Amino acid sequence: MKKISFVAILVICAATMVSCGKKYKASLTSDIDTLSYAIGIANGSQIKPYLMQQGVDTAYIADFLRGFNEGAKIAGDKRQEAFQSGVEMGMRMASGINSQIFADDENYKLSRKNLLAGMAAGLKNDTTLMNPNEVMPKIDGMAENIHKKIMDKKYGGYKAEGEKFLVENAKKPGVKSLANGVQYKVIKEGEGAIPSDTARVKINYEGKTIDGNVFDSSYKRGQPVEMMVRQNIPGFCEALTHMPVGSTWEVYIPADQAYGSREMGDIKPYSTLIFKVELLDILN
Repeated sequence: MKKISFVAILVICAATMVSCGKKYKASLTSDIDTLSYAIGIANGSQIKPYLMQQGVDTAYIADFLRGFNEGAKIAGDKRQEAFQSGVEMGMRMASGINSQIFADDENYKLSRKNLLAGMAAGLKNDTTLMNPNEVMPKIDGMAENIHKKIMDKKYGGYKAEGEKFLVENAKKPGVKSLANGVQYKVIKEGEGAIPSDTARVKINYEGKTIDGNVFDSSYKRGQPVEMMVRQNIPGFCEALTHMPVGSTWEVYIPADQAYGSREMGDIKPYSTLIFKVELLDILN
């Protein structure tokens, strides 16, 4: 792990915020002073990777130091520690929901008023409006519906492009379709056994989006991959369970049989995917 020196932190503060504001000047007049400074500099040297892990913008190191100073002052004060725990939980909850459900879309935010009202009701076991035991199983569904609406609005273009591609692709010579909308073209027909979805197989593959962007390739790595058939996205699994060993297919997977509304690295939500798949062997 790359370390960053205390001097470098001061340089960052100066470069990003003109001044860190309050001067943090050491005065090592006792053993405790020296120990305190030693602990501070040891932890400070790891500050940048820590902030990155916590999702904190390193442009605001001065604000981090200000918050750290306030936290150190209230240590041992039970009321203030309870308050601080609430601050941290509120930040993490709002940040997590903003990222996972709202996809960092600034047009959508939690209702802090209702979040706080719900927190208070839950702490007091007040079931007047909702019963926690009844609502918990429904939260994932509610969150997924909201997430899908946001993704539809933000990435609907990818969905439309993919659907158009598949309609046109189905008309091309040699292209066949499976029951779930997955299309394929046989490049080489094998004569071996066909794996079940519980089988472990050895394959070579290359995956790309319909604009030709390659996002993964065992060919580039120079080594086949061993995997359980059912551990793949549904469309990939469907294709494998129709391929005889020795086959090479080009497989066209609609978004709903791939990653759907999820963003996976270079793969945008609602992307139709194309795979070249070479089934080398069934291992068990």
